[in-house]
Amino acid sequence: MNSILVSNAGPIRTITLNRPDYRNAMTPEMQQALLTALEVAAATKSVRLVVLTGAGTAFCAGLDLATLRAIAQVETGSPKHAHDHAADAELFGRLLRTLYELPVPTIAAVNGHAIAGGTGLATVCDFTIAASTALFGFTEVKIGFIPAIVSTYLQLQLGEKRARYLLLTGRLFTAEQGHQLDLVTEVCGIEDLHQRVNVLAETLLANSPSALRDTKALLANQNRVWLDQSLAIAKSASVSSRQTADFREGVTAFMEKRSPNWVD
Repeated sequence: MNSILVSNAGPIRTITLNRPDYRNAMTPEMQQALLTALEVAAATKSVRLVVLTGAGTAFCAGLDLATLRAIAQVETGSPKHAHDHAADAELFGRLLRTLYELPVPTIAAVNGHAIAGGTGLATVCDFTIAASTALFGFTEVKIGFIPAIVSTYLQLQLGEKRARYLLLTGRLFTAEQGHQLDLVTEVCGIEDLHQRVNVLAETLLANSPSALRDTKALLANQNRVWLDQSLAIAKSASVSSRQTADFREGVTAFMEKRSPNWVD
């Protein structure tokens, strides 16, 4: 089964995360496939809008459990080295940066829960339309990890104080709460999600393609220097976090369905 699906409806390209049995949790292979799909969309002149959504009942549950186990070196035969962790962080960093800087508008159609990196994918899009039943949360601290890459974009979107609250508590929040925070553009019933995405798409497609492209480039360029510096720091922090005893304990406790015994 392909980890992502790509379909077209005129100038609209829909990219669907396609691991429904795993709540569309991400593996490195899935991240690479998504990155490639975004790069292809950016290079295709007929594509004027990208919609990102999930198959099944979830949008994206974050990192796949087997991937987490491998990163944390829990019960693995071949331990990862620093350069492996750096490559993982670089890949996710490139994925979010590409999504953020895509030259055409992007809409996240959040059909279900979007957790950890899934929240990052959903909220880095230009617009986030979420089903009322969706839950979000930057839950990395609950397993001894740090939300390094996503923290950069969250500070841009919310400011430091609200970003600190979400990142340090790791609390889950509803689609409506996300709307109140301005992380979610619109909340609707799951049965109306497709229609609400189409209404927004019609508004965007009525606008000048070159003006949309230039406006997105303007916004990206205004933040480029800060993003370059912040993402470099975030990637380094992610590599360090992946090698801590608390991360190994957090993943092990999650697998064993118990409270973690933090060792710091």
